[in-house]
Amino acid sequence: MKANEMRKGMVIRFEGNVFKILEATHRTPGNLRAFVQVKMRNVMTGLSTEQRFRSEDDVEKVYLDTKTMQYLYHDAEGYHFMDTDSYDQFALADDVLGDTMSFIIAESTVTMDWFEGKPVGIEIPPSVDLKVVETAPGIKGATASAQKKPAKLETGLVVQVPSFINEGEVIRIGTESADYLGRATS
Repeated sequence: MKANEMRKGMVIRFEGNVFKILEATHRTPGNLRAFVQVKMRNVMTGLSTEQRFRSEDDVEKVYLDTKTMQYLYHDAEGYHFMDTDSYDQFALADDVLGDTMSFIIAESTVTMDWFEGKPVGIEIPPSVDLKVVETAPGIKGATASAQKKPAKLETGLVVQVPSFINEGEVIRIGTESADYLGRATS
């Protein structure tokens, strides 16, 4: 594929390594040639890098295998998952998953990406519903445009929420930027 077709979430092979694209921005500066600025993470080492591609450069797209896994628990080895078909258990280090696990609660099912027989990461939905476990009391009559306050969620993630949100409520969070999207609907 051409470099200008790269999108967030795609996996490519570059200089012999396999990278997952975190951000891809197409730029056309004035009268200069267009290019694509890409922020990507090596799926094997977990190291992030930025690279600039000319729009017409050829890029090799890589397809990952996926398996349905259940998130079990976290300890010093990392995050532990179980294959829901074979019941095999795998651990992924904290640095491989980064902050994606702050959106996943224990016992939930996730889609895990595999490359050449090794687990390399998980896919998370664009938004998740999480319970507020700690926040200042809600203010009666507060509107959505009022002041924001910090709220700690059941995964330990702290996000800014409107002042009318109370402890025990389930709210929807956008996983791309950890923003409050609204109350979760049943």
